[in-house]
Amino acid sequence: MANPGEQFDQMGLLFPEANPRRVWKVGQLVGEVRNHIEKEYGDIWVEGEISNCRCAPSGHLYFTLKDGEAQLPVVLFRRQASLLRFRPEDGLQVLVRGRVSVYEQRGQMQLVAELAEPVGAGSLQIAFEQLKAKLHQEGLFSAERKRPLPAFPRSIGIITSPGGAVIRDFLTVGGRRHGALNVQIYPALVQGDAAAQEICGGIAFFNQMRTVDVIVIARGGGSLEDLSPFNSELMARAIAASALPVVSAVGHETDFTIADFVADLRAPTPSAAAEILTEAQHKLEERMEELERRLERACRYLLTRSNEQLARIGGVAAFSRVRNLIARRQQRVDELQFQLESAWRRQCRLLSEALREIESRLLRQDVTHRLRVTGERLARVEGRLDRAQREFLARRRSSLAASEALLQSLSPLAVLKRGYALVFDQSGALIKDALAVPEGSLVTARLASGELTSRVIERKPRHDS
Repeated sequence: MANPGEQFDQMGLLFPEANPRRVWKVGQLVGEVRNHIEKEYGDIWVEGEISNCRCAPSGHLYFTLKDGEAQLPVVLFRRQASLLRFRPEDGLQVLVRGRVSVYEQRGQMQLVAELAEPVGAGSLQIAFEQLKAKLHQEGLFSAERKRPLPAFPRSIGIITSPGGAVIRDFLTVGGRRHGALNVQIYPALVQGDAAAQEICGGIAFFNQMRTVDVIVIARGGGSLEDLSPFNSELMARAIAASALPVVSAVGHETDFTIADFVADLRAPTPSAAAEILTEAQHKLEERMEELERRLERACRYLLTRSNEQLARIGGVAAFSRVRNLIARRQQRVDELQFQLESAWRRQCRLLSEALREIESRLLRQDVTHRLRVTGERLARVEGRLDRAQREFLARRRSSLAASEALLQSLSPLAVLKRGYALVFDQSGALIKDALAVPEGSLVTARLASGELTSRVIERKPRHDS
């Protein structure tokens, strides 16, 4: 008889039965392959060209890496995608770091990316060019939307780091060219991840308060990494939405940022921004000084010419016959000279009054002047308050003294001082009737000064006369 593991063929020959075959479930097989691939290729770099790039509503980013021989699907989940410094797009050559896995629902191999870097140009430069092209297409760089700067700004709001050399240079130049200029500083970070948000907060603050005529965003130069807050879309749109004109004074002569293109004016340095904003005021002051000097020279010239002509006419012998006429006209000449001097003094006085009026208007805008006037007003109010307080305290002291005198007159202690006494029994009750106290009991008499304790020996009724 044959063994259970043996079979006969049609010819009756005996041969052993083959090993039973293993049958996989699809999910088991795909899972086994995925575990093997993830173990072998858990951290790799892959270079290729992006194609079919799309962003899902969930924030995940999907694209395909390809070269001339093959292609590989790539997924960049939302958290990693938000950390990219550039926007992936079709045709861009990139270097991707991640792990190879298998998407079980489609049985498809894919690269789960953790990091992506452009090949060639840096990510910051690519992000800069991408945002620049996007905002330019939206019209944020067009000259038509630029707001004109005020010719004579009374107050300037500057957003910068309060401890750097930028603010010192700005205040030095502005103070030298416009002594009554009011500068309000909004302290903000100008480097780092939080810088863009703080600068946008400064723009919103000045637009809400409306205490300045123009806003200046300022910082020194630096690398593309240092200037990244000024290349953010958030700041670009905040500048474009500002109702007040904005001047970008970021970096040095050769540095350009997105903020420079969106702002109403780009100044190469913070010092240049101060010069541009005070140019009209500086030219006006120079023009007034020049006119005053010209007027003074013209008046001196006319006086000199008149004196010379008078000397020539008086020195010629041929005109001796008209000396009497000259003598009669001498008074007229003196009058004209007096009128000329008076006109010169009047003109100087008018110019001085105009200068004082301008200076007064400028001083009225000066914070120190306002603080001084307010301080004087507060000092006067404080003096009146102090006098009123002293008078009130005097009245209260007088009233209290009168009340004290009245209470003293009504006090039982005042009666005791006149020789009377208060008598109490052993329980401390006031004795009003002598017959109510038993004989032999102790009583206490309270005098004006001290007390006496005695024993009742005899009680007698009071005989009123």
